[in-house]
Amino acid sequence: MKKQASDMGRRQLLKALAIGGAAGAVASVSASASAAAPKVAAEPKSDNYRETEHIRRYYASLSK
Repeated sequence: MKKQASDMGRRQLLKALAIGGAAGAVASVSASASAAAPKVAAEPKSDNYRETEHIRRYYASLSK
């Protein structure tokens, strides 16, 4: 019967190590994900887009 008692202790130890390792991995991934969250700017300024007469005519043709 002594052998069963030592097996239970080892099983509990291995179970605790597995659960602890998984919890540590989840905690580190969630911490790095929240730290790496991009900050979104309200409106990016762009000088590349200009609404010309050609573009206005195209937009007008879409609504017809």
